[in-house]
Formats: sequence, structure tokens, C-alpha cells
Amino acid sequence: MAATPAPPQAPPKPTWDPRKPQPPFPWLRPTIRIRLTLLYGGMFLIAGILLLSIIYLLAAQAISTGNQPLFKIVSGTDIRVTSDNCPAITATQPLSDFNSAIAHCVEAQRQTALDNLLSRSLLALLGLAVIAFAFGYAMAGRVLSPLGRITRTARQVAGSDLSRRIELDGPDDELKELADTFDDMLERLQRAFTAQQRFVGNASHELRTPLAINRTLLEVHLSDPNAPVELQQLGKTLLATNERSEQLVEGLLLLARSDNQIVERKPVDLAEVATQAVDQVHAEAEAKGVTIRGVRKPAMVRGNGVLLERIALNLVQNAVRYNTEDGWVEVNTEVQHGQAVLTVSNTGPVVPAYEIDNLFEPFRRLRTERTGSDKGVGLGLSIVRSVARAHGGHILAQPREGGGLVMRVTMPS
Repeated sequence: MAATPAPPQAPPKPTWDPRKPQPPFPWLRPTIRIRLTLLYGGMFLIAGILLLSIIYLLAAQAISTGNQPLFKIVSGTDIRVTSDNCPAITATQPLSDFNSAIAHCVEAQRQTALDNLLSRSLLALLGLAVIAFAFGYAMAGRVLSPLGRITRTARQVAGSDLSRRIELDGPDDELKELADTFDDMLERLQRAFTAQQRFVGNASHELRTPLAINRTLLEVHLSDPNAPVELQQLGKTLLATNERSEQLVEGLLLLARSDNQIVERKPVDLAEVATQAVDQVHAEAEAKGVTIRGVRKPAMVRGNGVLLERIALNLVQNAVRYNTEDGWVEVNTEVQHGQAVLTVSNTGPVVPAYEIDNLFEPFRRLRTERTGSDKGVGLGLSIVRSVARAHGGHILAQPREGGGLVMRVTMPS
């Protein structure tokens, strides 16, 4: 039996770009290591030359001072001392005392010259150290400036702006390689997110169409007055199931869209958004006996109005649906420390603190992991967190004393 031939393998990817011309001497490329070596080596050489020159000049001056005559003969046997370091000398004093005085004068003159040389050398060294530190700080900032540009671009990209590019100019060194690699990665990420957005758009059409057709057919059959009661009951059940499927699809699509970058940002007032959400849930709250109150002060943010309205609507709906009879919901908006804040508090069952994180996971509810109630599809808080992150904000949930929750959404004003 003949052996099955091995499937062909893809050739290895080349480690060089054939479209980019290679330098004739790659080892002479001005890398960061070579530039820093030349920079600091040159600084050390220049500083050494300056210090050596200053010490040479000071030593020459000290030697010149040390060679000055200690005394001179005025007339006959009169001797006048010319140095402040020498005692009075006369020609009539004994020879031993005269020689001792001369030796003391020479030693004192030598010590004075050395002290002057040391003090001036220390001052010169201090001045050169200050100049060297200042020059080194300036040159280090110049060398590391591309890293600052890369960091700023990375922060802008972290804010969901994949259209940013570094486009670093300069020598072909390690930093330029890093910047080019980062630009290539951003290009691939942008293509991937664009493809995802296109897929979300196509999927929204493909998923909504059959559900809309089913809803229309069910509504047409339910509008027939001659339909049997059993058929009408079945149609209402199927219509409710179809509506639940539509909500699930809408939630998944909204969650996918909110995870992408927000291209168009416009001024939006959180107070107006919260008021619209309260108006939409007002009928449901009245039916359940829940009172909605609160003070909504102007709080302007820049973002997508539809997504921000979804934040407020989901929070208010959850606060009404997971509430107690004759309970209340408080919706407040304000600006604190330059941040726009939306706070939704409500009465309700006691929520353990360790269950808070689970509420933000898709299809998770309190003490259950799958959707199993008629209050929603389990995506409300996941959508809220995703939309808040897309706007550069965050949401914080805390159990309320006596039952219920306090949801606090903070976004840049």
C-alpha cells in the first residue's frame, strides 16, 4: 500500500522586505546603541579635555606663583621679605636660623599654591558637572522624544481611535523600527475592526429580516377573528418568543457595536438622555407601582447619543423591573470634578457584594447563570459597561443598604 504523501507546507516567511532596499553596510546603521555610545563618549571626551585644560592653566598659574622670590636684598645687608608666608629675616641672624626660615618660606609658598589649585579645580569641576548634567538631560530628551510620541499615540489608540499613526521620521534605528511595527499593527487592527463592523451590519440585516417576517405573519394570523382560541393562544406565545429573540439580537448587535470605536462624537446632555429614558419607562413603572424621582442637572459629554440613551434606558429599566411593589427609583445627573455622572438608585431585593461583578457578564443574573425570566435577555448591564468604556468612562455598582443597587456611570465631561 502506497504511503500517503505529506501535504505541502507553506514556505517560511522572509525575514526581510524585498520592497525595501537594504543598506550596503548594515553594521553601519545609526542604531540607538551606536548613537548613545557616540553621544556619551563624545561628552566624556569633551568634558575631559575642558577639565584637563583648566587644570593645566591653574597649575601653570600656581607654579608661577610658587616661583616668585621670597625676599630680596634692598641695600647692603638689608633683606626685605616679599611673601606673607615668611617671617622677618635679617642677614645678622645665625646661618641655621636663616636656612630654617628659608625652608619654612618655601614650604608655605608651595602649600599655598596647592591649596589654590585644589579650590579652583573643585570649582571648575562643579561648573563642568552642572553643564554636563544639563546637556545630558537635553540630549536624553531629544533621543527619547520618539518614545514620547509612541506613548501618546498608544494612549490615543487606547481611547478607541484606531485611525492614529505614529509615522516617525528620522534615522533608521530601533525606535523607528518599533514605530513602524506599531503602525503596521494598527493598520491590521483597523482592517479587522472594519471587517467586524461590516459583518455586524450584514448580520443585523440577515438576523432581523426573518424575525420581522415571523412577527408580521403571526400578527396577520392573530388579526383573524375566525381563528380558533387555541391557535390564537399559540400565536401569542410564538409572538412573545419572537419578540424575545428580537430583543436578544438587538442586544447582541448593540454590544458588538459598542465594543468598536466611536467615530462620530457630538455634544450630548446626560440630563436630556436620562429624562428620555424615564419617559419611556414611566408607563411600566406606574403599572408596577414604582415611583421615579431625582434631580437631573445638565451634564454635557461628547459621544454617540443613541448609545448614551441606551445606557440610561437599560439602567432605569433594570431599576424598575428588579424592584419591589411601591418602591422607588432615583435618577440623578450632575458634574463632579470635571466628570459627568449619571446615578441610578433603586429599592429592591438585597444584593450581596460578591454578586456585583457577575451582573455585568452577558447572560448572567443574580444567583443564576442563564436567561430564565421574562424581565430581559441578560445583556443590559453588559451593554452599559461596554458603551461606557467606549466613551472613556466606567460604571460602578454598589449594594444599597436595605436592598437594591446604586449604579454610578462616570464619563469625561
